[in-house]
Amino acid sequence: MNQALESVISYFKGVKTEWSKITWPEKNQVIFETFSVIVIVFVFTVAIYLVDCLFKFLLDFIK
Repeated sequence: MNQALESVISYFKGVKTEWSKITWPEKNQVIFETFSVIVIVFVFTVAIYLVDCLFKFLLDFIK
């Protein structure tokens, strides 16, 4: 039981050490990258929708 407790304490000490090594991005970088992801998702969504409409048109044309 004592060894398990020491293992847990050692684990959280390691987590604390690693947490201090993290370099967090600046607010402007987070905002820019979030906006970029939203734009990319929107563009791909529109592209997939247009391809779907094209396939639907072609399949209706074949019928």
